[in-house]
Amino acid sequence: MHWNPEQIDSLLRDMASSLESMGSMDGADDAGTTALVGIESGGAWVARALNERLSTPLPLGFLDANFYRDDFEKRGLKKSIKPSKLPFDVEGAHLILVDDVLMTGRTIRAAMNELFDFGRPASIRLMVLFDIGRRELPIRADICGEVLSLPADQRVELSGPDQLEASVQAVRNGH
Repeated sequence: MHWNPEQIDSLLRDMASSLESMGSMDGADDAGTTALVGIESGGAWVARALNERLSTPLPLGFLDANFYRDDFEKRGLKKSIKPSKLPFDVEGAHLILVDDVLMTGRTIRAAMNELFDFGRPASIRLMVLFDIGRRELPIRADICGEVLSLPADQRVELSGPDQLEASVQAVRNGH
């Protein structure tokens, strides 16, 4: 399976439309800021591309949750850890957490743990480009581009950041 840039663009446009139709996008229920937070690296690419498709772009931040993962000892440290950049106040904000692929839920849990180190958001919603549904934690996406059912030896890899494409790949080294 492969998704070319035009197919990814179509998924992102649908996701942007869904996000804009959500009730608290404008913070109408209180004064909190609404912002996008992309999880490095694929989620950051998706968040940037998604923000470009919104009729009114939102404040945009990025975080790298690798130090917050509960499987850090098994997975090891990635070679390219990036500092988190949240150029808005997390306290009381309505955050839209964005990732490329939702699989076990462990990355999302780690990202939420990191977000709470910056403050207590009013709400956190989750958007993912692909959900491949191998949950180990009770986490689900509020908005999803596409739900896939893949065998355990396959996963989705996003390439970018300039032109986003995705393809199903065989799992390497158990990751």
